[in-house]
This record gives sequence, structure tokens and C-alpha cells, in this order.
Amino acid sequence: MIEPVEFLTMVDAACDGYRNEVLTTVNDHDVHISVMNAPYFWHIHPDSDETFIAIDGTLIIDFDDGQVQLRRGQMLTVPAGVRHRTRPATERSINLTVERTNATTIRCDSPPD
Repeated sequence: MIEPVEFLTMVDAACDGYRNEVLTTVNDHDVHISVMNAPYFWHIHPDSDETFIAIDGTLIIDFDDGQVQLRRGQMLTVPAGVRHRTRPATERSINLTVERTNATTIRCDSPPD
């Protein structure tokens, strides 16, 4: 029998900086739950767009030319190949992330000031 996933219980577990778990796979994409109380590193996904859906707190997505703040109930898709990093604007942020299964993540230097 198909059972629901209680993903909100996962956010209550301890988080030391960044916690990211795959909740399910839909066709060829994974849906992750991410809990963060520290920035993630600058990176690109050359082979996948990445969609962020804010669940709680405020998530900042930094880009070379600025930033976007996602609040609860908002979503944003970062196109493949765009350098970015995520970080919480509040004590912690909780979001769903959708990206291609086995998407490549390449760590990058931060953009020049």
C-alpha cells in the first residue's frame, strides 16, 4: 500500500549547519527536504535546474548579481549552470528542493566583490 511521508517530523531532528534528505523521486527528479542554520557553499548544477519552495523561515539565494529572499509559500527556480548559494535569513530555514536525480553539484569560488 502507498503510505504518506511525514516529512515535517524530519525538521525537528538536530541540524548542524545543513541537513538535506531525499523525500521521494518523481519520474527523474528528487524532492529534498532541506533544513539549514548556516550557509551552503557556492555551487552550480550544470545538468539540472533547481527549484526551491520555502516552507518555514526565510531562505536567501545569492547570485553573482544580487540575491532573492524566499519567504514561506514562495518558490524560485534556478536555471542549470547559474552559480548560487543558499543561506537562512532567519535562525533556520526549511525548504523543499526539486532537482534531477543524480544532478551534478560543482563547488565554486564566491563571485568577486
